[in-house]
Amino acid sequence: MRLSATTAGFTVSAVTAAAIGVVLLGAAGHEAPSAGATAQVAAMPVPVAPVVRRTVPVYLDYIGTTEAVRTVTLQAQVTGYLAKRGASDGADVKQGELLYQIDPRDYQAALSQVKAQAQHDAAAHDYARVSQHRNSMLSNDGWVAKDTLDQTTSNFHQSEATLAADAAAIQTAELKLGYTEIRAPFAGRLGKSLVHEGTLINAAGTQFNTLVELDPIYATFNPSETELAAIMRSRSKGRLPVDVQASDDAQQRFSGALSFLDNVVDRSTGTIIARATISNPDHTLLPGQFVHVRVHIADQPDALLVPQVALGSGQLGRFVYVVGKDGKAEQRIVSPGATYGSLIVIDKGVNEGDRIIVGNLQKISVGVPVQPEPAKDGDA
Repeated sequence: MRLSATTAGFTVSAVTAAAIGVVLLGAAGHEAPSAGATAQVAAMPVPVAPVVRRTVPVYLDYIGTTEAVRTVTLQAQVTGYLAKRGASDGADVKQGELLYQIDPRDYQAALSQVKAQAQHDAAAHDYARVSQHRNSMLSNDGWVAKDTLDQTTSNFHQSEATLAADAAAIQTAELKLGYTEIRAPFAGRLGKSLVHEGTLINAAGTQFNTLVELDPIYATFNPSETELAAIMRSRSKGRLPVDVQASDDAQQRFSGALSFLDNVVDRSTGTIIARATISNPDHTLLPGQFVHVRVHIADQPDALLVPQVALGSGQLGRFVYVVGKDGKAEQRIVSPGATYGSLIVIDKGVNEGDRIIVGNLQKISVGVPVQPEPAKDGDA
């Protein structure tokens, strides 16, 4: 079939019009995303906190264990039946407080007996003294033989020795009577009692209980030999403060000072035994606990600190987001140091005056426009 020129022209015009329409639609399609993109780059509100400059303490941290300053096993020195207990298991007792009482009647009777014997011997001593004095005067006048005088003088000296022996016997009886009372040698806490009323106590060394001193208490830890020089240098300047934390509760902190450094380094571990004496007035710490030990060896001036919540981690290391001069988020690779509460020291990567982004961290990235707002409690 042949087409006329007019028909062909109409066909060309229709194709051209269709092509123009496609071009216009394509142009319109490219313009719509541009409007949406403009809406997406609107500045995002973010909480910020300034970099803080201050002097901070420098610590060495260790894991240590607590030890009692004094521990004693209460034992018997005399035989007898246990009459009563003066304190319950686990009780906090004062120095000199009665803990156990062995039946004292046998020892009271023995004391009375030796005292009576001492009185008898004292009477004999009086007679020997008078007799010796009388014979001495008569011997001077020739009325008493020298041998008789010597005999009465010997009797007098023997009676003196007997009185001395009686005094020692009385002292021994008093000591044994005193041993029937087991009293606390120092203030501390009792453990579980091993004997009860009515038990026959053997003088061979029956154990009653264990008493430990809780205030103060030792915290023992092991610094490495590389840290020893810094510790000794700080210690030479005076008291070296030590803080102890028994759990993750920051409120449970106890203070004291370094009180002992061993005189030899363990060659197998490269560490040395150190001990701090810690105040424990409420008896919260008990011997054998694992504790966090923090030794304050120096102060670092002009340290830069940022909130810990601002730190992120990536393939290049730890980083923070900073509000740049153009109002966009910048990423800074940082070297974090010690922590102090909610803040952490940044050794390099930030400067004083930088505004650190502490919230909406999952929603921002490098180059995103941000609107800084003061940080509030709970921002994350």
